[in-house]
Amino acid sequence: MDFKNKINKDSLPQHIAIIMDGNGRWAREKGEDRVFGHQNGVNSVRETLEGCVEIGVPFVTLYAFSTENWNRPKEEVQALMEILVHSLSTEVETFKKTASNYMR
Repeated sequence: MDFKNKINKDSLPQHIAIIMDGNGRWAREKGEDRVFGHQNGVNSVRETLEGCVEIGVPFVTLYAFSTENWNRPKEEVQALMEILVHSLSTEVETFKKTASNYMR
């Protein structure tokens, strides 16, 4: 069933804010290290943003790193920053293309 066609575009929010939380706990539950969870969080963000673009939500805010996160182990903070920089550099063009396809 195509749920996208059942969405009332007039009642869509204009802005969705997402607090990214629980990736490290998710990884631990799977027997993996916390960084594994953060890396997989990138996939969840990608899918969510693609869905927002596809249905026409114009603004999305991702809250991905709080001041408390600086208190995590140095290796985890470094990994988070590397994931952020890598994701931004590799995903921005994809989202520009995706957004331009749906804005037509």
